[in-house]
Amino acid sequence: MESCSSGSSSGSMNGGGYNNKKGGKSSNGGGSYGFNFRVWIFRLSTSILVWTGIIQLTSMVELWHPHLPKGWPTACIDRPLHTSDDIKNSTNFSIVSEHQFSPHSPPSLLPNRIYKSNGYLRVSCNGGLNQMRAAICDMVTVARYLNLTLLVPELDKTSFWADPSDFKDIFNVKHFVNSLRDEVRIVKSLPKKFNRKTRSTMYSMPPVSWSTEKYYTKQILPLFRRHKVIHFNKTDARLANNGLPLELQKLRCRVNYQALRFTPQLEALGNKLISILKKSGVFVVLHLRYEMDMLAFSGCTHGCSVKETEELTEMRYAYPWWKEKEIVSEKKRLEGLCPLTPEEIALVLQALGFARSTRIYIASGEIYGGERRLATLRAAYPNLVRKEMLLSQDDLRPFQNHSTQMAALDYMVSAASDVFIPSYDGNMAKVVEGHRRYLGFRRTIQLDRKELVELLDLHQNNTLSWDEFSDAVRHVHEHRMGQPTIRQVIPDRPKEEDYFYSNPQECLGPWQPQSEASII
Repeated sequence: MESCSSGSSSGSMNGGGYNNKKGGKSSNGGGSYGFNFRVWIFRLSTSILVWTGIIQLTSMVELWHPHLPKGWPTACIDRPLHTSDDIKNSTNFSIVSEHQFSPHSPPSLLPNRIYKSNGYLRVSCNGGLNQMRAAICDMVTVARYLNLTLLVPELDKTSFWADPSDFKDIFNVKHFVNSLRDEVRIVKSLPKKFNRKTRSTMYSMPPVSWSTEKYYTKQILPLFRRHKVIHFNKTDARLANNGLPLELQKLRCRVNYQALRFTPQLEALGNKLISILKKSGVFVVLHLRYEMDMLAFSGCTHGCSVKETEELTEMRYAYPWWKEKEIVSEKKRLEGLCPLTPEEIALVLQALGFARSTRIYIASGEIYGGERRLATLRAAYPNLVRKEMLLSQDDLRPFQNHSTQMAALDYMVSAASDVFIPSYDGNMAKVVEGHRRYLGFRRTIQLDRKELVELLDLHQNNTLSWDEFSDAVRHVHEHRMGQPTIRQVIPDRPKEEDYFYSNPQECLGPWQPQSEASII
């Protein structure tokens, strides 16, 4: 206290009192101490009131203005685009070191972001693993922007795959919640204050596809002020690829590459699979999208028998939500809209220069036609493997009959591979491509199917010799090896432009060119 300090400079301590400089009276310290204590209490109370006012004012500002403040406290904005630590924490599997696999060190707990919630957002994701993964990233971003409280997302159980897995069966819920607590509040269920009637009559709607943040501010936020709890029953592609604030784009990346980690059980088995493959040296992942559902949905029947074509057509008509029914297969193939067949892929890999001894891991579900359709590819590349060949039945038993969990294993191997080659540009191909860019532009060969179909037909009818065919294939793909590119923007046609998650350019670091000779 100030009076104590000045008194001690000219008087001596005397049984807890001191000689007063002005009056010379001896005091036992009671009066001055009481006075100073009251001053201290007054100052403390004033400080508490001031800080309380600041916090409440901040909450009110965020409540009515869900814009992005200049000093938005997010780790992915206030530091370089991504560091080695980001990569180590990316998606819960060890793919940084080429030679060893180490467990993650426990991250420090981030501080909670304090804000007044505008309501509760419940989301039901639709589609397969990677479509749902992208949707989760988008919904976290929407919740952050509108100052909402997000319920742990629900996964699709009614699609073609009929997988009963919940979020907690695939992703690490604790890490998901804790790694985003400085951005958005995520809870497992609605508070008890919401009665059964509220839960059963919850306002449900699908947001408009490919929307910008302005749509959510003007159209969705007022609905939350009215309903308090809203259920988004469709979540695929509900946020635009382009035209969003940089902070929102970076948050989408942060969720995708740092917050969404697989469960410890999936991580352990995925790392085991990666370790087995790496022991043999370089390995290639072929995402051979030649499963029955894809062929039926797309109407692509090139190379199929008459009986198989009829079976695929029947399946397409059996699913009412598959809108396109009458499809001319060969027309779609010539337009590059069909997945390449296993026989076509064998020729393309040889033309690109992959040696016969290359170890190729097939990341896919059951190939339509089974081993009969894989025979040509296996003859060209005897080291063709699948997870079922590398892992024991005991390893796989907990995940069998759960297609989404099995797809998570393929995702981990695909992201970790030396080369990734998708035969079709579906959701997995796109999301893995973007993840590999984030991990340092790992080589991803983006097959130009339209050009390849023309070249394959010319070679197979003897118009092009093998050397001419091989040279043409290499030339077509010279700049389709996962190098940095600018996302293509097509105004008013977002479905046709480059997908954000295949090339999250706002979040990528510098490119270090790879040696083609060391891989192919």
